[in-house]
Amino acid sequence: MRRFLASAAVLAVVELVVIIEVAEQLGVLNTIGLLIVVSVIGAAIVKAQGIAALRRLIDDVEARRVPGTTLADGALLVTAGALLLVPGFVTDIPGLLLLIPGVRTGVRRTLRRRWTRRFGIVRGGELPPGSWPDDPR
Repeated sequence: MRRFLASAAVLAVVELVVIIEVAEQLGVLNTIGLLIVVSVIGAAIVKAQGIAALRRLIDDVEARRVPGTTLADGALLVTAGALLLVPGFVTDIPGLLLLIPGVRTGVRRTLRRRWTRRFGIVRGGELPPGSWPDDPR
């Protein structure tokens, strides 16, 4: 918990320093406008991609496929949205990068490799018969 709080404090200071530097270059109103525009556009993109991820999740569940990739994409989109809502340019950069599907794929693969080694995850493509309460089999 201490590490998290220390990291949050450092991030807040870094964000403030970067905002001041950008404001000196662009002006205060332009900087505030840029921060608002990035947040609004980012939120719109997160919403659109989140709806698409929800549709993929529903398709996976209806096809009785494990929606692991779709859930991971959804989690990364939530992370992107959170990063974009935090005022500042430093958090906007990774937030905007996570909106790019290819970047999400790379992050997802990296996390999967790391977690597979750490937790010994077993992979599978479909749910076994009888794993749903209403399974007619």
